[in-house]
Amino acid sequence: MKKLIIFLLALMPFSLSAQQQIKGIVTDQNGQPLDGVTIILSKDNKNVFGGLTDMGNFTLNLIQDGSYQVSATLIGYKPATQALTLPAANLKIVMQSDSKILKEVTISGSKPMIERKVDRVIFNVEQSIIANGGSAWEALSKAPGVQLTSSGTVTANKKDVELYLDGKPLHLSGDDLSAYLQGIPSDMISKIEVFSTPPANFEAEGSSVINIVTKKSKGQGFNATVNGGITQAKYGSYIAGNTFNYRKDKLNIYGGYSFTSRKNGYERHDYVVYNNPENYAYWDSPGYSIYHSKTNNYRLGADYQITGRQILGFLITGNNRSNNMNAVTQTSVTNNFKNVPDSTLQTNGISSSHGNQYAYNLNYNIKLDTSGQSLNLDLDYSPYKTVRNQYVDNLSFSPDGNLTSDPYRIYTPTIQKIDIYSGKLDYNRSLGKSWTLASGFKFSHIKSQNNFDFYNNAGPQPVLIAANSNHFNYTENTTGAYASVSGTIGKWNIQAGLRGEYTQTLGHSTTLNSLNKRQYFKLFPTLFTSYKLDDLNELQFNYGYRIERPEYARLNPAKLYTNPYNYLVGNPSLQPAFVQSLELGYTYNKQYNVTAFYTATHDMFSNITVQDDENQVFYNTQQNLGLSLNTGIRVSAPIHINSWWEMNNMLEAFYQREKSAYLQGSYDNNKFAYDGNTTQSFLINKTHGIKAEVSLIYTSAAIQGIYKIGANYSVDAGIKANVLNGQGTIKLSASDIFNTNNYHISVNYLNQNNGFFKNNDTRYGALSFSYRFGKNVAAARKRNAGIDDEKQRTQ
Repeated sequence: MKKLIIFLLALMPFSLSAQQQIKGIVTDQNGQPLDGVTIILSKDNKNVFGGLTDMGNFTLNLIQDGSYQVSATLIGYKPATQALTLPAANLKIVMQSDSKILKEVTISGSKPMIERKVDRVIFNVEQSIIANGGSAWEALSKAPGVQLTSSGTVTANKKDVELYLDGKPLHLSGDDLSAYLQGIPSDMISKIEVFSTPPANFEAEGSSVINIVTKKSKGQGFNATVNGGITQAKYGSYIAGNTFNYRKDKLNIYGGYSFTSRKNGYERHDYVVYNNPENYAYWDSPGYSIYHSKTNNYRLGADYQITGRQILGFLITGNNRSNNMNAVTQTSVTNNFKNVPDSTLQTNGISSSHGNQYAYNLNYNIKLDTSGQSLNLDLDYSPYKTVRNQYVDNLSFSPDGNLTSDPYRIYTPTIQKIDIYSGKLDYNRSLGKSWTLASGFKFSHIKSQNNFDFYNNAGPQPVLIAANSNHFNYTENTTGAYASVSGTIGKWNIQAGLRGEYTQTLGHSTTLNSLNKRQYFKLFPTLFTSYKLDDLNELQFNYGYRIERPEYARLNPAKLYTNPYNYLVGNPSLQPAFVQSLELGYTYNKQYNVTAFYTATHDMFSNITVQDDENQVFYNTQQNLGLSLNTGIRVSAPIHINSWWEMNNMLEAFYQREKSAYLQGSYDNNKFAYDGNTTQSFLINKTHGIKAEVSLIYTSAAIQGIYKIGANYSVDAGIKANVLNGQGTIKLSASDIFNTNNYHISVNYLNQNNGFFKNNDTRYGALSFSYRFGKNVAAARKRNAGIDDEKQRTQ
């Protein structure tokens, strides 16, 4: 580390020891330090220095004595100018507020609902009524190009997603991910950033990235926001939360807390057709499940300004949740082409779980000079633990109602413990007037322990069945480094990056006595370019190469039974997939965009279903398949019909190809598909902030591997108003008004003939209220912890 610091200091354009330094501070008329003030040092009407204040402090690096002029500018304040003659003592500049400027900013400060940048699309949740009033999970489903599935997975622009919260990848996936985001009030979210092609400073994991950004306060003093809401579907739920920020002198303390209690029900209807000519059977399994969760989310952080250029920070985030689910399934079994069931299976499943996850981050940031050189160091530790207990009670009846076999009762406790250690160092500097360099290094170590025990629970005491139990340990070490340059050449805007990662993995099943080792090194290039034809027309081209690593649960070979004939099992031999993405776009007037896209995923891994016709056993597992290809055109067009009516529209039309060897055969499936959404916003009363919104989302039928996925759509509506002198906001919304947001998936390949229909409890009404109080507050410092990029893959 010492050699690296010496090397970086050697790169500085001039020696600090050869300069004369003058330190200063900028405050308002009440003596409060002002952050982000532009400082300009000039001599003989020529600028010789420029910079920004950090918590009010700044430093002038001067070479020789003489007479200078120092000016300070900040929106909302009158410009301040004063003379400076060297040698001199430290400076203090006092700025007076400009009420006229503040009034103008307040009137015009309205962001569009959707913004498009060179490397991302931004969905400003604060500007959407229907995205507010519920949870972060519901808000995520309203973001452009984002789709949520019934199993808790998220995709963006037809690609798998690495999900971040305030720059930190989440420590969850599947049901745990949806439960976590359902515990965060959407009123606490400022915006959702969708990176279809993430730049090199992001970890290589995830073919796309979504970053959920929570609201931050700005200014000095104390500020807090409280919010809450109730949701009524078939069952009722409620959610509440708060955030706060307090700064005094060099210390800034910030945090937040939210709690949710949700109860959901959903119908699921499965079927399997066993096509054995000698033993044909049709299994029809309608069922209903009730899911109840309670979640606590919290964060507490502190930043201390050691000097004007150095900050030391500590941040702890936590999530505690408990879930329970009751599921009842009635399976009728019809054999030998009869219309009358030969037997009936009644399955009652009860599961409960509780999990704790924490993340501890120590951060140090130093500005090496005033030209943009900086170092950022993060040290992280994140422990995670989940305990699940599942009970399955299965009874088999003949048509006359008699038991046909002994009851099948099992108890399967599961304990998962994950420890993640990480450290990263980032370096940034300017390269001339129009170019910047960002580079960094990261190392992470992951250890996952998974203990799954299987008990026969039919007798008076549970009996351990060692053959069906499984203890699985997994470790992963990843070393990565990246460099990225960005700047302009004439009408060109360019950002190019390269990331290299060396990964070592080891999976060991002590029960099965199996060992899987792998090590590999990969380079991941990214490129973003735009060419400005004129003030209204611009062309863009993006390229990225990424990796998708399987979540740890996909690797676990433990068998999770739902009944004696149906189970879920992982695959410890699963390998990562690699994704190439190309986008060519055209933008008119910074609003209307047409993008042609191409995404190819090689060695795609996916959940697959396998049915054994002879023994009439059905199970889900994981497998690397072949090629998954999506290519098409995406159009987005905001339309301002008049001063009170605004539309945001997006439409995609694309061609899918799924090709792979699978079981004893192969497939090469293709399909043309399309989807789109439109949001209509209506300003009813500007004085009281009354605004209404209606949204329609449609997804056509599509394919994934051998799966055929049915079409669905949903219609949402909402209205909001400002109350209590504008400090409070009340919102009323309705989601999935026609109860059409359901899932239908089927398989018809070789002897595989099965599928399911799932109707989630997504039709609901929501009422929410938020209130802001306190003084204006300086924003809590945003930073990405080094450990964050591994947490998405855990469960």
